Amino acid sequence: MRALRADAFIHLRGAVTTVAKITSDLDLRDALKGLNPDQQRRLGARFAQRVARLVTAERVHRAITTALREDCTLEELDDAYRAAKAHAINSYTDCGKETDWLAQADHFAAAAAAAALTPETPITERHNRAWKAAVQARMAINCAMMESADEPGDVTEAQRQYAIANAFLDRD
Repeated sequence: MRALRADAFIHLRGAVTTVAKITSDLDLRDALKGLNPDQQRRLGARFAQRVARLVTAERVHRAITTALREDCTLEELDDAYRAAKAHAINSYTDCGKETDWLAQADHFAAAAAAAALTPETPITERHNRAWKAAVQARMAINCAMMESADEPGDVTEAQRQYAIANAFLDRD
């Protein structure tokens, strides 16, 4: 078992657990395993929210807003999932055209939202909504970087996601 680096206490499902601050993908994946499906959705939605600026469809923005809410109904979640998934599917065909990097970023950002909102049925024990959303969001950022004249910063999207997860899990 890995040594804990920065011990903290967190309440998950009523139990007090000693946890380390997330500083790597391995830490992130380990932390995500302990989340229930609702927590996975809301954390995955935070990852999707980071790349929402790359999405062209208003329905995906609404889907992300729904995914972030704690009080939404199953019907609202299903509608939001269908909207995000439909845009991800429709934008996928644009990805092969002359490498339009912003169109690809749009696709992956919508896929991040759809991943966060994935219904219980297609999710298996090996899959996690938040992890899938994180990976799709990273792909969106990478595509957008291809079109950007800006220098990449010192902080990677993965590091931003660690900070988001730490804040979500109150590990700061």
